[in-house]
Amino acid sequence: MASGGRPASLREDLTCAICCDLFRDPVMLACMHHFCRACIDTYWRSIRGPVPCPQCRQEFPSRHFQANYLVAGLVEKVRANSSDGYVKNVEVKDSLESHRSKVMDYVQMIHRDKEQVESLKRVGAELQERIHGDFQALHSFLQDEEESILEELRREQEENVEEFQLHVVTLENAVKQLEQDMHVLQQQVNIMDSSVLAELPEVISRRPSLQVSKGPQFDMKDFCSKYISPLQYTTWRKMFFVLKPGPASFTLDEDTAHPSLSLSQDKTTVTEHPKRFPYPPNPRRFIQCVNVLGAQGFQSGRHYWEVEVGSKLKWDVSVALETVDRRARVKLCPENGYWTLRLRNGSQCSAGTQPWTPLRTVSVPRRIGVFVDFEDRRVSFYNADSMSLLWSFSNGPRGKTFPFISTCISALGEKPQPIRFLHHS
Repeated sequence: MASGGRPASLREDLTCAICCDLFRDPVMLACMHHFCRACIDTYWRSIRGPVPCPQCRQEFPSRHFQANYLVAGLVEKVRANSSDGYVKNVEVKDSLESHRSKVMDYVQMIHRDKEQVESLKRVGAELQERIHGDFQALHSFLQDEEESILEELRREQEENVEEFQLHVVTLENAVKQLEQDMHVLQQQVNIMDSSVLAELPEVISRRPSLQVSKGPQFDMKDFCSKYISPLQYTTWRKMFFVLKPGPASFTLDEDTAHPSLSLSQDKTTVTEHPKRFPYPPNPRRFIQCVNVLGAQGFQSGRHYWEVEVGSKLKWDVSVALETVDRRARVKLCPENGYWTLRLRNGSQCSAGTQPWTPLRTVSVPRRIGVFVDFEDRRVSFYNADSMSLLWSFSNGPRGKTFPFISTCISALGEKPQPIRFLHHS
């Protein structure tokens, strides 16, 4: 222990000058300095004759020291307090670090949320502009169509009115002429009542020569029917030619059809068949599964088409890259070049992710709408009867793409049912 000089802390006073740690089993030399018993024994072991104090160098003729239990008690208290303090210090530091980490997490979350808010505002504004543009195009079409129909109605009405008015004028002139003739005849009748005419006046010797047609041929029912026919439906049908994208009229590519698939004559309908057809060999043909591609492909723009699946119990409707493997049996997922919606067991609708994603549907769709947007790389599937969204892929295709249909293999005893591309034109 320190015996003088600058005041030291209690811990320093209870520190062994040899090991520089708190005393363990402290002993006191005759010079009043303290050391650990093991430390002073080790220090004196190699010394012959008188032994010195390691601290003040005072020599002693014998190796004598005495235990100091008071100092030992103080050391234990200091050690205990130091241990508790260390633990508490560690706990406080851990708590501080936990709070600091949590703050950093929250700050990052705030930053992410703010970025999401800004992205949401930006995307929302873009979507609003896009929706406004789409509806503006429809409004313009409807306004132009309304003006065109009203103009046609006005022109036809004016033409018919003009014809009737001209006929009325002709008839009025004929009436005037006849009335004049009648006046002359009446005068002659009056003269004849008073005397006998030597000869008949010219007007009597002839019959009315003025002939007027019966008037324009006009059918009011036909006129009305033209403009009160299913006008909304007629206009709706016309809209297909201006919709962007409008429903595409696809056909099936016979060169890609599995040998067990039968295509209709117009190449719009495919049906599974129990026998294999003698299609010519073609590297583009599916061999392992009952699949077929559409004949029309695309690699840019926006495209929409509809597939009627009817009441089939299982089917796959997809968008497929031109490069898909036709000879292997693979999962219909984006990693293999397919963006797919499927039905199994008549009610289980799933999206072709890894793994499959089950979909909750109010009812099993009978017509599937497929939308592909190459700019946004999005592939979406809809219930075409209600246009409710079933699933949307945000990692859409890059490269030439084709419509894809798989009839799937019907269960034993089940009558195969057709799947077809719908044409609206």
